[in-house]
Parts: sequence; structure tokens; C-alpha cells
Amino acid sequence: MSAFKHGTACGAGFRVRRAYAVDMGAELRVVLDQIASVVDADEARAARDLVVGLIETAPTDCTVEAIIPSGASLDIDGVASVRPLGLRRRELAAAWQLGIVPGVGGGLIHAPSLMAPLVKHDRVHDHDQTAVTIWDLTAWEAPSTLPRSTVAWQRGMLRRAVKHADAVVVPTHAMAERIGEIAKLGDRVRVIAGAPPTGFAIPADAASRRESLSLPLRYVLLSGSAEELEHGFRAAAAADVDAVVLDAAEGSEPGLADAAAAAGLPERRAHVRGTLPDEDRAAVLGGASAFVATSMRSAWPWRAMEALALRVPVVAADSGVHRDAIAEGCARRAAGDSRRPGGCRRGGGAAAARARRRQGEGVLVGEFGRARVGAARRALRPARWLVMRPTRRAVLTLLESQWHHRATSVTLVTCLLVPRAPETRSTCLGSWPS
Repeated sequence: MSAFKHGTACGAGFRVRRAYAVDMGAELRVVLDQIASVVDADEARAARDLVVGLIETAPTDCTVEAIIPSGASLDIDGVASVRPLGLRRRELAAAWQLGIVPGVGGGLIHAPSLMAPLVKHDRVHDHDQTAVTIWDLTAWEAPSTLPRSTVAWQRGMLRRAVKHADAVVVPTHAMAERIGEIAKLGDRVRVIAGAPPTGFAIPADAASRRESLSLPLRYVLLSGSAEELEHGFRAAAAADVDAVVLDAAEGSEPGLADAAAAAGLPERRAHVRGTLPDEDRAAVLGGASAFVATSMRSAWPWRAMEALALRVPVVAADSGVHRDAIAEGCARRAAGDSRRPGGCRRGGGAAAARARRRQGEGVLVGEFGRARVGAARRALRPARWLVMRPTRRAVLTLLESQWHHRATSVTLVTCLLVPRAPETRSTCLGSWPS
């Protein structure tokens, strides 16, 4: 089920919210812990977009308050009030992990990450509710790729969420199923997809930006760890094109170069770049012949979504997350409508799947030639891959239907943080079983 259907199905919940707001007023409090100290740039951008969207779509008599660490300042117009806390982000993270939340207060609290004041509260009488968001499960599936302190903190906060969170948001149904195997959350899991940053587009000076980054004219774009990038390097070598790696951790360049060489791609043709600003990243994505998403982890594919938004062909490993986020990018426009934009349809069997794959591969054939694409396909085996060439209509539907933070943030208010009548509860949950 698409996030678009998930959002429109919550109209009844919205009416409940409006009635409550008229009688008592309501304030949604959002934790913005990365305003001053950015730990994860993608999550920080998503949190900011969320607040802007909530302000723009807030019902009458509903306001938005920001909860920020000490030393941070907020420059978002429309925030009704700001609650600065007495600790900076690092100390705040340690205190909240221990359940020490002085100065936070109660109310309707939403955290765009696991950074939340998770303590015992009275939802029935005081109307206090707390929701958290989990964008990836790396701390459980690949803990060796993260610092031990990060793994311990994330696992500790999930344990607190099991005890005290009223809702846990994940971006895909595959992650919802996976987190159900990790933690006993029952029917508190909510599936709301992510989206590219607001206004993400190829800049006018994209060519000069790519030149300043010393990138070749033709390349495929990769993102992930050395182990995950093996297939991408092998495919680039088979197709005789350069590979550009984004979001490489500091100090990982030698290891990635060795991984490329081991896969048959000469070191001079592997261009490793770290985290880039939005404009530079959009320029790099816009110049790519294709984006290859090789990760099989339970994590929201930020770069693949950005590639789709820029109409860059995407070749993705056939994982649950990619099936939810990419293959289901051809989202239903309305409940009960089986038609898909860009010629995609639900189901259709193996023949339909092969047809969609050929359609996507046709774009790559035009770019590299049939022999090179055939060599790349053989290099990618035995893994299964999804190939999508986003048409303009598919991209528009993707952005309309997925949770763009701004467009459907009312879903957050109505479906997550408001007591729902039994007849509206199932619609808010979408197709995820309670």
C-alpha cells in the first residue's frame, strides 16, 4: 500500500482531531536535536522539513513547538514557541538514554529520530503521547559498521521505546516487519515513507560543480560500504565505465579503492567522495548514467529517492526496502485504483516483471550499448536486481504519494498522536497488520 493511500485514508481521524482542537486547543511538540550539532544530515533535513510542513498544514487552534538542546537557535518561521533545554545535544542524548528528562514537560511529542524523552506518562488522563522515528536498523543488522557507543545508544533507546513510546514510525513495511522481530512493539508501528529534501533539484551550474569535484563525463553512481559496493564495482568494470562513490566515511578511501580493484575496476576509475552539500550532490546525481543501490540493509534509501526525483535511472538490489520504496514508487493514486503511472501495474506475474525490467534496461542500453549492459547484468548475478527508469509522471506520483513531510504531515497529527476510534484505526495503520 502506498503512503498516498495511507495519508488520504485518515480523514476521519482528522475530524476527530479538529473537534478536540476546538474544545481544548492542541500543541504538537517536535524534538529538533540536530539544529546546532548535526549528527546525520539526512535526518536533520527531514526533521526541518517536517516542522515546516506541520506549520503549513496545522489545523485551526493547533500550534507547533520546537524542543531544542541548549546552545541551539531556531530560524523556522511559524513556530509558536521554542523550549530550550538545559543540556547540549551530546549530554542530552546520554541523559535521555537513562530516562532523565528534566525540563521537557508532557503533551504531544514527536521525535523525527530515536532522540526522544521516553519516560512513563499518562496517555489517558493527561493526553501525553510520544512518538519516535527509526530510519535504519544498522545498529542491529551491521553493528560493526558503527561506533560501539552509537550501537549501544540506539539499542538502549529502542528498549526505552518498547516501554514508553506510543508510536514508532518506520519508512517501509519491510522495516516494520523486521523491527517486529527485534522488539515487541505490537500494534504501535506506523509506516510513513521518507522523501528527498524540499527543493532538491539539479543546479544550473551542475557541470562546473562536477568539474570542481574532478568527476569524469560518464559514470555510474554508487553508495554504501565496501562489502555492499562489490556488485556495483563489478558491474561498472563489466560495462567499462567509471564508478563514483558518494557518502564515503572519512578514511575509507583506501579500502574502497582496494575493493574496486578486487572487483576488476582500476583504482583510477573509482572516484570516492564523502558527504556533499545538497547542491553538489544533486549535480553529481544529475550527471550519473545510473544510480546503483547495492545495500540490502533495512535502511531508508535516501540517495535512491533523490535519484528518482531527478529522473536518474536506478538499479537496486532486490530487497524488501527497495521493493517498498522503489518498485512501489509507481503508487496508486486512489484506493482501489490498480493502474500505475509510467506503465507499471501491480502483479502481472513474471512476464510483467520481465517487461518492466527490459523497459528500464533499455535506457541503460542507449547509454552504454547492449554488449556492455549484458556484461554488467552477468556481473551482477546471482543477486536479483530491480531496474527503474522514472518517467515524469512516475516521479510526480512518487513525490505526491510518499511522505514529503510537507504535503502529508497532517497524517502524522491525525494517525499517530491522536486517540482514534476503532473504525478509523485500521485505515491509519494502512496494510500493516495490528
